[in-house]
Amino acid sequence: MKKRIPLSFTRFWAIVIKEFIQMRRDRLTFGMIVGIPVVQLMLFGFAINGDPKHLPTALLLADSSQQGRSILSALKNSDYFSFVREVHSEAEGEAILAQGEVQFVVTIPENFSRTLLRGEKPVILVEADATDPSATGNAIASLRTVITTALQHDLTGPLAFLAGSDGPVNLRVHARYNPEGISQYNIVPGLMGVVLTMTMVMITGLAITRERERGTMENLLSMPTRPLEVLLGKIIPYIFVGYIQVSLILVAARFIFHVPMVGSIPLLLLSASVFIAANLAMGITFSTLAKNQLQAVQMTFFFFLPSLLLSGFMFPFRGMPDWAQVIGEVLPLTHFLRIIRGILLKGNGIEEVILQLWQIMLFATVVLAIGVKRYRRTLD
Repeated sequence: MKKRIPLSFTRFWAIVIKEFIQMRRDRLTFGMIVGIPVVQLMLFGFAINGDPKHLPTALLLADSSQQGRSILSALKNSDYFSFVREVHSEAEGEAILAQGEVQFVVTIPENFSRTLLRGEKPVILVEADATDPSATGNAIASLRTVITTALQHDLTGPLAFLAGSDGPVNLRVHARYNPEGISQYNIVPGLMGVVLTMTMVMITGLAITRERERGTMENLLSMPTRPLEVLLGKIIPYIFVGYIQVSLILVAARFIFHVPMVGSIPLLLLSASVFIAANLAMGITFSTLAKNQLQAVQMTFFFFLPSLLLSGFMFPFRGMPDWAQVIGEVLPLTHFLRIIRGILLKGNGIEEVILQLWQIMLFATVVLAIGVKRYRRTLD
């Protein structure tokens, strides 16, 4: 009886060659193997920053004295504050803070210099959008030192006594919308967007590829339906699934994590429907592009990773470089995070969220148009 060789190098090498050939044919998988490490390297190496600087700041300047200008110069030189706008009333400052246009509003009150020279310690008010404590924490921590050192050159000689042991001014910091700096208030609402992005894109990403693999695609193509009707028909049922997820997260946020819900819940649900539709449109477009379910899952992950890292969910959005913020502005999760945090924590209304909603709707329209065009090619 002929003895079997336990390992044949010829057979082994044939299997290796076969795997390389299959890898070369499956270009999407090979692209993911190379692309995902590159994307992670770029994001974690360059885009992610836990200490954001040059944060947009508005100024309410009622006293343009030398001491006031010294404080403004010191704040600019700290690299944490970038003055992008001057407001003329407290209401205007509060409005742009609620809309998320700026991270801080610094108020130097009227008669600031006169009060300082009298030794009465004038008040400097700094209002911060603290919905994301990690975005403002380091900047707020630096304020006391920055303002105290700012007046060292002005309070010399006969004015040296004004410096005092506890500083020449009273600094008041109002951490708006999340004064206790509780991270759950920021994380839990954001999880709604993350969960919807992951599940909605993946579920619909498998919709058409599942039909193709099960052999039912021919029946679907033989029906007298238009591409838009098919794609919308596959999207609509999952909107209700998305609302179930939204409801569960809202209940948990309210009764388990005690997240404040200041704004309108109906407006939040309306915004969620637009966001769900955008993710479903993304998934259905992936489904028309992918050849099988594995490719659809790979595409979903390739979309989900930048959404998670560049939207402002895990890291402060304004801490990223400009090119990363440009990419983040394209992603619907970025705008939905601003909407849901704004509604729940700030009490924002339709005026504050409409711009973010339009950008999500534009994304959904463009992506769905691509999916319809790809589906028409399948019909041909």
